[in-house]
Amino acid sequence: MKPAVLIVGADKGGVGKTTVTRTVLDYLASKNTLARAFDSEFPRGTLKRFHPDVTEIVDITQAPDQMKMLDTLSTSEVKISLIDIRAGLLSSTLKAFTDIGFFDAVRAGEFNFLLFHILGPSISSLDEITEVMPYTGGKNYFAVKNFINETSFFEWDPAIYDSYFKKARGAVEVNIPKLNEMAFEQVELSGVPFSTFIKNKNAQGHNANYSLVLRGYTRTWLNQIIGEFDRVGLLDRLTDRATG
Repeated sequence: MKPAVLIVGADKGGVGKTTVTRTVLDYLASKNTLARAFDSEFPRGTLKRFHPDVTEIVDITQAPDQMKMLDTLSTSEVKISLIDIRAGLLSSTLKAFTDIGFFDAVRAGEFNFLLFHILGPSISSLDEITEVMPYTGGKNYFAVKNFINETSFFEWDPAIYDSYFKKARGAVEVNIPKLNEMAFEQVELSGVPFSTFIKNKNAQGHNANYSLVLRGYTRTWLNQIIGEFDRVGLLDRLTDRATG
């Protein structure tokens, strides 16, 4: 299997990038597919709190940490790498990866590359599309609308939105539904993956005492997301089985 890199990011903050990365890790686990993750919320890390076993915190602006991620793509036994980009660093990271020659290697067929671009409700978020879309070469670019925090996308005029998507040929739209607020809060407090919370386990793997109701909401929500990722062929694209 060819190594694959999935970058999850946005230049705008507060759009739920790490939450989406966590759902991707749960999705891959549900498909018995190994993945490793890099958390660029340096030095604190947010993703690592929920997925400590597979996540390493990196300073994505520094060459030694870029080497940790990219120089190991071919040698790592785990072929799928997720990179959770901290707010404000998506464009600069994509430019750095260009300068490094990563995208030349993608075009040469050495690696698969996918971009989950998390959109916020403002027009400035749409402006990002034209900036980051070219890095994917019009392939495997996902425009992710994250409704988890009840984002309404009210500022988007449908005609304007459509005009941006005409420029973004090949873009795939992904919708992350809203999760019940109390359920989301309890998962945050538990500090475990969504799938672990659903199983009523704590970080040590012991039985927990999470609410049956809130676990039910979370299960339904995660199943919807798994269905959405299946719809866009995420696993096939990551593992190079995509035909489109």
